[in-house]
Amino acid sequence: MLLGVNRIFAAVLVSATALSSATASAETIFGALAKAYQFNSTLNSARAGVRVTDENVPIAKSGQRPVIAGSGSINYTSSNGPASSRLTTGSFGVEIQQNLFDGFQTRNNVRAAQAQVRASNESLRNQEQNTLFDAASAYMDVIRDRQIAVLTERNLQFLTEQSRAARSRFEVGEGTRTDVSQADASRATAVAQVAAAKAQAQSSAATYRRVIGDDPGNLKGAAPLSKLLPNSLAAGIALGEAQHPAILATQQLVDAAAYSVKSAEGQLLPQLSASAGIQSSYRNSLPGVGIGSSNGTTNSASIGATLTVPIYQGGRTSAQVRQSKESLGQARIEVDVSRDQVRNAMVAAWTQYIAARESLSANREVVSAAQLALNGVSEERNVGQRTTLDVLNAQADVITAQISLANSERDVVVASYAILSAAGRLSVETLGFQVATYRPEEHYNAVKDKWIGLRTPDGR
Repeated sequence: MLLGVNRIFAAVLVSATALSSATASAETIFGALAKAYQFNSTLNSARAGVRVTDENVPIAKSGQRPVIAGSGSINYTSSNGPASSRLTTGSFGVEIQQNLFDGFQTRNNVRAAQAQVRASNESLRNQEQNTLFDAASAYMDVIRDRQIAVLTERNLQFLTEQSRAARSRFEVGEGTRTDVSQADASRATAVAQVAAAKAQAQSSAATYRRVIGDDPGNLKGAAPLSKLLPNSLAAGIALGEAQHPAILATQQLVDAAAYSVKSAEGQLLPQLSASAGIQSSYRNSLPGVGIGSSNGTTNSASIGATLTVPIYQGGRTSAQVRQSKESLGQARIEVDVSRDQVRNAMVAAWTQYIAARESLSANREVVSAAQLALNGVSEERNVGQRTTLDVLNAQADVITAQISLANSERDVVVASYAILSAAGRLSVETLGFQVATYRPEEHYNAVKDKWIGLRTPDGR
């Protein structure tokens, strides 16, 4: 019995030595989050979506810019017979149109597009928070599941030794067949637990790869973000309601919807536009053909203005105005929805954090007590005061307590990140990453006043 225990402790010592030698090159949770910030495909897709939204501003501004178009045509006519003729005509010109007044539609469309850009920036910030939280969860899941896999393997080693010892005692007449069966059943259960733990660890590694963009190597343990958390639940709720990007995004969408209402109402106002153009016409016919018409080139120029006063549009514009107002009302309700969601997330994260801290402290005591109980039961079994079943039950208590401790260590760290996310402060600036920060305003400033050009700011 003591020989088996020594083997287990020797295996633990070897694994601990290997872990300590790899600590210098181990990945930290901040390093993993920095990778997720750079390489997460969902986050990069959201950034591309913001760049798409940025282009709505120059599109809206095009309504107050001139439109220039060139036109040209050429015709050749030939007929045979007694009065044969050949005629060539052509015209070429350039026309410019300028909107002078459109019921403030363009101005309001521009302001709506700008509000949508601000909303998309806040939504991107919210997506960054979600990605960092998912990365922290994936990181801690890998650590926990690897620990559980190691614990179940150690449990299997222990129960294998118990099964061998029970069989040896039975062969010398010191045990019963029941002891052997109980030990074998516990060992078979441990084999299934090891397989399940390894599968879960592989699944967590796959999630880690998806979220962070790299396979998990040697991961260093992480601590909760205690120093960055609000002082109380009430302070956390107030902080989240004031600066959470999900709330700020919906508030910007309210502004965009309000400008859309004004733009729709602008369709009921008079419209004024101006136009100017030049045209050159060319005519050439055979001598003696087309009498009464002169050959040569004729140049002309025109300038004018058009005033349109809407009277009735079949109810279409009125319906669009009402629709826009309903969209505005919905956008205002969405602000309350986001605020309720943030409050709920903060309360849930805070209570989970408090519970996880208490569970962590309690589970440490449970592990220590369960281990002492196992040692005592094993010694008592050796002198005939306990049965093999007592030892197996004590070992089951130990492995359950150790797994609960691993879960508590994971939960307290993840809950701290959840609190920071619910407060709207889970960002690379708050965490102090050594990584280039993505700034969406750089792309917006590059395209917002662009008049011409097919290439994107990054050269595509």
